[in-house]
Amino acid sequence: MNEKHFELIQAIITRMNSNSFQLKGWAITIISALLALYASSSNVTYVFVAIAPTLLFWFLDSYYLQQERKFRGLYNDVVSGTSPNDFSMPIKNYKAGKYSFCNAFWSKTIVWLYGAIIISLLVGGLMLKFKDCFIVFCPGNCK
Repeated sequence: MNEKHFELIQAIITRMNSNSFQLKGWAITIISALLALYASSSNVTYVFVAIAPTLLFWFLDSYYLQQERKFRGLYNDVVSGTSPNDFSMPIKNYKAGKYSFCNAFWSKTIVWLYGAIIISLLVGGLMLKFKDCFIVFCPGNCK
């Protein structure tokens, strides 16, 4: 077995993981910026607009997770000797099951993060948009 082949595959896995981590950071940064715009202008539209980049980052993060899983599968096959050890990286062989995009998209770690953000933005935006409807008891002057 060639150690260099393992190192190349491991470097790709590490890079995919790093890209995924950076996407999460960018998502939080952009969402925070849009919420800061809401705070300075009181325009609820910014809260709802924050959902679009969240979905975009969810798709991108899922893509990187899918690629990372494919390279992990390749790594495991190279270690077990079922994949040729000629420095080729045929990840197109990894399509179904845990290697699919849908499986990565609905991964627990990704769904909990982006799903929670989208639900929070949606519920928070609706509450801000229709805040007068949520006032049940208001002592004194509400406005």
